[in-house]
Amino acid sequence: MFYSLKVKDHVRVPPDMFGLEVKDAVIAQLKKNYDGYISKDLGVIIDIFDVQSIGEGIIIPGDGASYYETEFELLTFKPEIQETVLGTVRDIADFGAFMNLGVIDGMIHISQTMDDFVSFSKDKVLLGKESKRSLRVGDKCRARIIAVSYKDIANPKLGLTMRQQGLGKLEWLEEEKKEDKKEEKK
Repeated sequence: MFYSLKVKDHVRVPPDMFGLEVKDAVIAQLKKNYDGYISKDLGVIIDIFDVQSIGEGIIIPGDGASYYETEFELLTFKPEIQETVLGTVRDIADFGAFMNLGVIDGMIHISQTMDDFVSFSKDKVLLGKESKRSLRVGDKCRARIIAVSYKDIANPKLGLTMRQQGLGKLEWLEEEKKEDKKEEKK
């Protein structure tokens, strides 16, 4: 889920940035400190989009830099269990598919791709035995987050499933809608 968070922090502006306007220097340091930052509490920080207040700067003896108490807003993505997400299949391996969610990647185990016996072919395609459905790199899919791990904080892991109603490759979902409309007409 995407969030807008209001944060207060002390921002260190080094002496080589003293020639800039205070706001520009603070924003540059905020972007340097926070862009791409990942935390279990905040999620993946995407951008700093609004600096609301910058306090008066103070200089700490022996440092030479100035510090500004700053209040600002962050745009973050924090994956949550049971959240439905849209993404694109980035890669396929013999054990499953990797799906890019825009900000972060998730992994769909081969057993969670479809309700069928699934096999992996050498040309990086997952094939359903009975349904004849295929999953390839570049396919757009809807999945649900079933696991989130921050064990390696620099590389959080997301587990995804497409085996529930309303989930899967978008083309499969369109086919199911057409089949349901045909059955309703009968």
